[in-house]
Amino acid sequence: MRTIAGVLVVVSTLVGGCAKAQPLTDVAASLTTLPMPSGAEVAPSVSGAAVESCDATASLRPSSEPEPTVDAIRRRGRVVVGIDQNSNPLSFRDPVTGELEGFLVDLSREIVRDLVGDPGKADFRLVSEPDRIPAVQNKTVDILTKATTITCPRAEQIAFSTVYFEGSQRLLVPRGSPVRGPADLAGKRICSGLATTSIATVARVAPAATILGVPNLDDCLVALQQGQADAASTDDVLLAGMVAQDPNLEIVGPPLEAEPYGIGINKAQDDLVRAVNASLNRIRDDGTWVVLYRKWLSALGPPPTPPEPKYRD
Repeated sequence: MRTIAGVLVVVSTLVGGCAKAQPLTDVAASLTTLPMPSGAEVAPSVSGAAVESCDATASLRPSSEPEPTVDAIRRRGRVVVGIDQNSNPLSFRDPVTGELEGFLVDLSREIVRDLVGDPGKADFRLVSEPDRIPAVQNKTVDILTKATTITCPRAEQIAFSTVYFEGSQRLLVPRGSPVRGPADLAGKRICSGLATTSIATVARVAPAATILGVPNLDDCLVALQQGQADAASTDDVLLAGMVAQDPNLEIVGPPLEAEPYGIGINKAQDDLVRAVNASLNRIRDDGTWVVLYRKWLSALGPPPTPPEPKYRD
């Protein structure tokens, strides 16, 4: 904001001659009147996150035995994968090559390798936060690898694989911000993703804050940069990606909520759930998971032990 303001003042001085330059404070304030990100909602209707009432992270035991769903996918020769392009470093579009990259892109290809024998047969389909669950339910995608936290309400709508990544929800603020944790959020505007667990957690831990809901999480980065939000809140791995794009931001405060990620699959396709879990076991056991973590998530620190799978059968 200082750079933009400075440029405007210089231009005003050169063009206006003796005209009085516009004060820096006025220019900076005007930036907050920039248009909101497309699809953004101020103070959307959100209920505070409920305490989990089930063990939704327990999945079906792995199996490599061919079954109807897996057989059909193999005959088709490709796997339709639901993902997004706005979640650096998990899944994003490289600005130079235009290709999808990230931890989840590579993880998806490893699963596709095990399902159809060729990682290049991943047919990526972009899905938004609100559209991801319906995409699984109506079988628009075979598997949903877009970052999705396993919760009890979601487990009633779709099936999940075992947990492949464990994150935690945190806060992102401009460096030097007085916001250091949830106690400082009263009266502030907090950006978070619509139809996410994060926005519900914000409503619970900061009931006196104003929530700015956006359809794509990278819109929170823009909102922070334009002064349209005082803080953003989502999973720590996604916030780390925003910091990588703008070092004038920092992650603060304690974890607000655990975020166990799972791969979403249609509830009628148990055989695909088992096959995906078999693939995840291979990815954990042969060191692939650690390789992918080091490649994409090193900003979070040294690779932890991959999440231990849990089963309900």
